[in-house]
Amino acid sequence: MPLKPAVALLLLLASPLAAAEGRYIVCDNGLRCFKAPCPSSTVRNLATGQAFKGIYPDTSRLSEADQQRIRETDALYFGRLVLTGRFERGGQSAPSLTVTGIERAATTAERRHCPAG
Repeated sequence: MPLKPAVALLLLLASPLAAAEGRYIVCDNGLRCFKAPCPSSTVRNLATGQAFKGIYPDTSRLSEADQQRIRETDALYFGRLVLTGRFERGGQSAPSLTVTGIERAATTAERRHCPAG
């Protein structure tokens, strides 16, 4: 029995690269580079605790006010905010976390793997 197109599409969308939106903490991993792109961020999934090193957090889809809030709090260095988003892969580029929103301030327990600050 052949697969119906709708079922095939659902199977494709269920792949790891098309993951559902989740909650993440982004913080500096100490890596320093001489040229861009530099994988100096670690993204931690709050639901699973899994860490993804060298992932670039793309905040370009956020409002200017949210981007400014992230810059002012050094949220991507110290892990100060819980961000919502999803992993995406664009063509030949490495996966990135597309940040779609700011959920709230991170708790001390959620930031325990990030630099103090």
